[in-house]
Amino acid sequence: MPGSRTPGALDGLRVVDFSTLLPGPLATLLLAEAGADVVKVERPGAGDEMRSYTPRLGSTSANFALLNRGKRSVTADLKDPEGHAAVWRLLTETDVVVEQFRPGVLDRLGLGYEQVREANPGVVYCSVTGYGQHGPMAQRAGHDLTYLAEAGLLDVVRDGAGDSPLPATVLADIAGGSYPAVLNILLALTARARTGIGAHLDISMTDNVFPLAYTGIANHEATGDWPTPAAGLLTGGSPRYRVYRTADRRQLAAAPIEERFWARFCELIELPDELRDDSVDPAKTIAAVADRIAARSSVDWQRRFDGEDVCCAIVATQAEAHAALLENSEHQRHRVRGHGVDAMALPMPLAPQLRGGPRARSFPELGEHNSLLESVETGE
Repeated sequence: MPGSRTPGALDGLRVVDFSTLLPGPLATLLLAEAGADVVKVERPGAGDEMRSYTPRLGSTSANFALLNRGKRSVTADLKDPEGHAAVWRLLTETDVVVEQFRPGVLDRLGLGYEQVREANPGVVYCSVTGYGQHGPMAQRAGHDLTYLAEAGLLDVVRDGAGDSPLPATVLADIAGGSYPAVLNILLALTARARTGIGAHLDISMTDNVFPLAYTGIANHEATGDWPTPAAGLLTGGSPRYRVYRTADRRQLAAAPIEERFWARFCELIELPDELRDDSVDPAKTIAAVADRIAARSSVDWQRRFDGEDVCCAIVATQAEAHAALLENSEHQRHRVRGHGVDAMALPMPLAPQLRGGPRARSFPELGEHNSLLESVETGE
């Protein structure tokens, strides 16, 4: 039937999203992809700061387009009585609120959790910050790199000069912010289905990256010692978990940790027998493996390891990885047209049967759906 769409797992759920940049918008993108109606509340004139970022994709930032497709945008000055009143009415009729202001900002504006709860007891109100809603660091400014630094995650891996390299992506924003926000929102909605009562969710990105340090915590609990950089199994101290340089200056990621994988790996690279027991002299085995890998090209190693259980892969560029994703994923081959440009959907960790579609999937222009505030005001 023309115009019909498959309902998503969160169809009928409304989310009011005050967040900007990455952590909150990625969380609400996941909710939108599952069918939720996500309404972004943005500043008049400028909107989400991400809109100004480069590179551009049509009329907006490519980053903004990827993170905000399928949402609606309204603009309101929260300090203006009319704008405040319009947003307040929206909040009284919503299921979920996502915000990442510093603690207390929305409280002072009369839009905090306690205030909204009085009018909407079932609201699930999710606050994403660097250090949580309470405590001596709650008002401190930070970014992904500082959250990782303060959680101890930048110290465990060092480069040849002994420095901590930049992480490959913004781990704290995503693994400590976006994903825990979605997880807790869904759990709170499940609890609300039983009790009718919502919740205030305090998502601290610094606190939430500690599960990523589980090996260090386990080591400390067992031995009393914390990991030494470049010494642990997963931090550069073992030949079984390293990145090696090939003859053509590419890199091989080798992770044959289990003994059966390691034994086969040693056979395939023809490592001398006396070096295969890597517990004797790990550094010597690392050097020997590096020499063996450096003797052949990445193509040679790819062919040799193809079909073998050795947990090895040539380090792909992002361009190569994306091309492979498109080639192997029917969902990611689907392109949507929005605002005069082809807009690729960001790959999301959602099972296909939980997604809603088809429906409008373009990113919203700033204030494109301001009529929504008017309809709330009139009760339509």
